[in-house]
Amino acid sequence: MSIYNVVIIGGGVVGTAIARELSRYRLRTAIFEKEAELAFGVSKSNSGIIHPGTQHSPGTLKGRLCVQGNILTRKLAKELGIDFKRVGELIVAFNDEECKRLLQLKRNGDALGVPGLKIVKGDWLKKNEPNLSREAIAALYAPTAGIISPYRWVYDFAENAVRNGVHIHTGIKVERILHTKPGFEIATSKGIFYAQHVVNAAGLYADEVSRMAGVDDFKIRPRKGEEFLLDKKRENLTRHLLFPLPSKTSKGILVTRTSDGNPMIGPTAEDVDNKEDLSTTQEGLKKVLEGAKRLVPSLNENDIIAYFAGLRPVAGDDFIIRREEKAPGFITVAGIQSPGLTAAPAIALMVVDMLKKDGLEMKKKIFFHKHRKREVHLFSIPLERTEQFIKKDASYGDIVCRCEMVSAKEVRDAIERGAKTMDGIKFRTRAQAGRCHGSFCTTRLLKILSEGATRPILEVTKRGGDSQIVKEDRLIHNVADV
Repeated sequence: MSIYNVVIIGGGVVGTAIARELSRYRLRTAIFEKEAELAFGVSKSNSGIIHPGTQHSPGTLKGRLCVQGNILTRKLAKELGIDFKRVGELIVAFNDEECKRLLQLKRNGDALGVPGLKIVKGDWLKKNEPNLSREAIAALYAPTAGIISPYRWVYDFAENAVRNGVHIHTGIKVERILHTKPGFEIATSKGIFYAQHVVNAAGLYADEVSRMAGVDDFKIRPRKGEEFLLDKKRENLTRHLLFPLPSKTSKGILVTRTSDGNPMIGPTAEDVDNKEDLSTTQEGLKKVLEGAKRLVPSLNENDIIAYFAGLRPVAGDDFIIRREEKAPGFITVAGIQSPGLTAAPAIALMVVDMLKKDGLEMKKKIFFHKHRKREVHLFSIPLERTEQFIKKDASYGDIVCRCEMVSAKEVRDAIERGAKTMDGIKFRTRAQAGRCHGSFCTTRLLKILSEGATRPILEVTKRGGDSQIVKEDRLIHNVADV
């Protein structure tokens, strides 16, 4: 029988940030994630933007936690060894009416304490953002905006939490929660667990998890966003993250870039009913191109190398983060759409404070391992450093993914750190993320993953479940041909 002080349901950026913060204390803490790996839910389709806090009203959780989270992210990125790139953002205006809205956004940002905000015009825009549309007449410049890898952010939180004693269970679906007064009995697809406290960070399914605990006063509405990734050869397309004026439902169609250098355009914002609908559409592409080209007219559709969609868990205008009176010891963390990635470290501190108020005894550990060794990514280091790594370990010179310059050593390290699937490898290393989409490296990655995870190639999946890469009849056919 497994008994925990705290069970966190949901292994995305919010759940893992909470787990890492709780790992400072002498507690038995666990994460339950229904997918095959962490970061396979809402977090996997995140744009990776660390927002400054310019687009949320003072007095909202989104506004306050975004500003706090931006500061915390810069500190934690150093501790956890992940690249945070501070690139700044521009919210662009095209007419006098939009300029008035820029001034209101600046007033809101100033009230929240966002540093360095200023309105920039004409010559500044031409000099500092040369590919921006000449029709743009002004922009709100926020220098503290940045970019980070959303997947690696999740894995870094999780790995550091595990080093400090947190248990992570993947492929485990919560089926029932009983309030045992005190505490909870949690029935899952892998057996019964007990917890003093439960934190619901289940993303798109947070409403369903809350209902299991007797809380039924909110509903998650999926909002689909289609995004399009451009070839890394266009990495100098923009110098900043470019935003239009926000609407009531989204921040608009953006021109941004990932922390690994690829420009990205999107997302759309379409309310859907299906929590598994990750389809992309021709209409979505058309809408994104139209919005992106308004900002950067030189964008070329032929530079797009990948289409994808994500779902945002909408539960109203603001985050829902609260202790539940109907289920003492149960904390709801729901509706964490943008700026959830930015706010995650601040949400973690807020949840820890709530757990203290709920009576959880929290004694800090004498030794807390707050630092984590930075991984090696050949695509991000100079050639002379790559040569040094190869001299130490020849497998750094065994390039598996040519598009993204990923070595066999990096792939094996990712497996050792927890990658169980092909997407798990891709999210950790970028192997398969280039223009060829794994045409050259898939078979080699299958072999390395099969050997590293000690499982037959037939059991290797893209993302868990029934997403096998090789089916048995195909394997028999190929063997017969040989």
